[in-house]
Amino acid sequence: MRILVIGGTGFIGRHLVARLSADQHQIIVPTRLYGRGRDLQILPTVTLLECDVHDDATLDSLTQGCDAVVNLVGILHGNSGRPYGSDFARAHVLLPQRIAQACRRQGVPRMLHVSALGADANGDSMYQRSKGDGEAAIKKEFADWQQGGWTIFRPSVVFGADDQFTNMFARLARWLPVLPLAGAGVRMQPVYVGDVVAALVSALGNAHTSGKTYELGGPQVYTLGEIARLCAAWSGHPRPVVSMPMGIGRMQAGLFECLPGRPLMSRDNLDSLRRDNICTGPIAPELHVVPTGLEAVAPRYL
Repeated sequence: MRILVIGGTGFIGRHLVARLSADQHQIIVPTRLYGRGRDLQILPTVTLLECDVHDDATLDSLTQGCDAVVNLVGILHGNSGRPYGSDFARAHVLLPQRIAQACRRQGVPRMLHVSALGADANGDSMYQRSKGDGEAAIKKEFADWQQGGWTIFRPSVVFGADDQFTNMFARLARWLPVLPLAGAGVRMQPVYVGDVVAALVSALGNAHTSGKTYELGGPQVYTLGEIARLCAAWSGHPRPVVSMPMGIGRMQAGLFECLPGRPLMSRDNLDSLRRDNICTGPIAPELHVVPTGLEAVAPRYL
């Protein structure tokens, strides 16, 4: 298959591109900055292109002749607005809509889209609301088109050796005597990046997944505080977790937002922690994924 992977230089993208290349698919990976994905060029069957995927003409060129498009683009931080700021709108709503439109124009039969567990147009955070509207935009574009279809995935928080989740807690544990944490009691169902990739690959080979939305979670539910404590211990720096009131957490996150670079935590991230992030059931059997536990993988890389 000839597959366009948008967001292929990111965390999930690198794992997916490596898997698809090993399966001998022809992969196209667009990137805004060539240097971010230069290492992907060593993979056979991968073509890395520096371009702007937010441009319709570029999307038409990229999707032409493709059998499938996978969209992995997602951001955790963005400017404020109602229902969300322009950063979230551009990445989570307008881009998926443009990709779906390009698929229609170029006759691409499959679009796979990675959203997020908790995506909801009426969600508590800008992240959740924009992700929900992005899903709706895709469905609307494909609604009256019989030549192709979409499949949406909603993973819980994704972990793996190069993630920005478990590794963040491990880094903090090296420097702090305790881990102060707002939202420590919220429940999560972390899913291994290899299982997310396996689900995507399975859907590419199964036309019956078209028009369906799949939740992806691991085999066990944890509180955020439990995850932080385990990651600290597995990194060799066991630390107690101190639960903070959400109000104090928002003050702390506001300070982080004022610092240069990508914030460690934003107020919108905390808004996403107002509800549990767990699946309504096990991973769908047609995806042929047996979920991997956090304990089976994280201790080795932390």
